[in-house]
Amino acid sequence: MERLKPASKDNINKRLTFPDHELMRSLCGEHNVHLQLLEKKTGASIHVKGNLLLLEGRNWEVELAEKVLNQLHDLLRANYPIYLNDVDYATRILSSNDSVDLKKIFKDEVYISSKKKVIAPRTINQKEYIDSIRKFDIVFGIGPAGTGKTYLAMAMAVASLLKNQVNRVVLARPAVEAGERLGFLPGDLYEKINPYLRPLYDALHDMMDFDNVSRLLEQGIIEVAPLAFMRGRTLNNSFVILDEAQNATHEQMKMFLTRLGFSCKAVITGDVTQTDLPDGKISGLIEAQETLKQIKGIRFVYFSREDVIRHPLVQEIIDAYEKMEDKNLGP
Repeated sequence: MERLKPASKDNINKRLTFPDHELMRSLCGEHNVHLQLLEKKTGASIHVKGNLLLLEGRNWEVELAEKVLNQLHDLLRANYPIYLNDVDYATRILSSNDSVDLKKIFKDEVYISSKKKVIAPRTINQKEYIDSIRKFDIVFGIGPAGTGKTYLAMAMAVASLLKNQVNRVVLARPAVEAGERLGFLPGDLYEKINPYLRPLYDALHDMMDFDNVSRLLEQGIIEVAPLAFMRGRTLNNSFVILDEAQNATHEQMKMFLTRLGFSCKAVITGDVTQTDLPDGKISGLIEAQETLKQIKGIRFVYFSREDVIRHPLVQEIIDAYEKMEDKNLGP
């Protein structure tokens, strides 16, 4: 084991002691992988000696690492299992706001899937999103892919259905690309459109076992449909999600929002930077931000690249592409 050393001239060090051996092992992770990731994310050096951790680095690096470790330890004491991704999420959150209580975010369980996986927010914006869905009847979640906009909304919808808070869940998507290519795809209309709805089915199957999903779909209790199929309907006692809403036109967005009946909750998700609409068509999602922002009972929640919840390398990939694009768009 590496011997503890005094801080160098430009560094400071702090000692943290965690007396519970089991919690200490969980905090460090197998072969200290949690500490290795924390070192990478904060820049601080972390040395282990029994139940003692020595943090060494610049002041802000050490303070951030200390806050992350103490809060993760608190989560472990509250019987919350810590995984490698949690170390990443915790560091991101506390680096932007060191006054946040991680327990209020990580332990806000939205739904427990059939695979016993706990679905809960992992960022400050995700927590705001979940709280907004609980409080408001119409919520817009706007931001880049991978931020959990649709997945968390679907988890809220499934949880509401299983708690009998709604009678039905309706998942809709514009089939923008299908408008150009339907004639070239084999099969009837449903078979042509199905590929555009596949991500919604995938998310459903990730939350519920196959037999339950099939039964609920067959009974119409859960419905997955193209946005165009919403025309002329009134949806009561339903949880409705419109995904990829940046590809909805002005007319489609107005049509969708006016389908809502009594005891209905709607979540509209999309990325305004990724519209696939033809030239000359204005995105209904972009337009809705200005048109509806003054209406009480409607909430807009915005996500950023900091909210991307995928493999840790995804964040670095996004950074690399953004640097390349900025370079290509240079002066």
